[in-house]
Amino acid sequence: MAFARPKKREPLGEVGLFEYAVGTLARRMRTVRDLRRLMKARAEEGEAGERAMDAVIVRLKELNYLSDTRFAEDYTRVRKEHEKFGKRRVQQDLMMKGVGKELVASTLETAYEDVDEVALARQYIARKRMKQPSGESAQKETVRTMNRLLRAGFSSGAIFKVLKAWDLPEEALAGVEEGGVDSDSYTEPEERAGDSDGYARQNEDE
Repeated sequence: MAFARPKKREPLGEVGLFEYAVGTLARRMRTVRDLRRLMKARAEEGEAGERAMDAVIVRLKELNYLSDTRFAEDYTRVRKEHEKFGKRRVQQDLMMKGVGKELVASTLETAYEDVDEVALARQYIARKRMKQPSGESAQKETVRTMNRLLRAGFSSGAIFKVLKAWDLPEEALAGVEEGGVDSDSYTEPEERAGDSDGYARQNEDE
């Protein structure tokens, strides 16, 4: 017995796209780029669809339903205050979500202006229940801890201070130097899976 193919969705015009966008934003805040990506799958092809999406985005902004500035501020607050992520991690995440470079820079400058990076790193360690390296595998565990903190967005200088305060054996800190080269890659499946805020799933399809 042959299975019936699912019917293809009819493309939505401007009115339909607006209703779809409002419903999408009611469930979760999104950036302009992310919302446009979702609407594109439901819009007409070609210039007609592009014009309809442009009109919807303009109207949503006028109604204050859509704002990259508000998204960046709220996302940064949650990631910093609840997830305890460092500035560099939040910067990377915001840019991946389509927030403009200048807006990312100004948002992070304000949010992290008075933040003690070392103290925030310690809060992150406590939240993740990371144990202090010890025993024969102390050096290997120290490197693993350093890499996790780099991926969480902390500078090598701040990480060095945290590790130094643990009073680890000298051999455990071998190769770990204050002011060393910072990693530009902070994405780790383990960290993603542990995110508790809804923003971590911004790129899911509806």
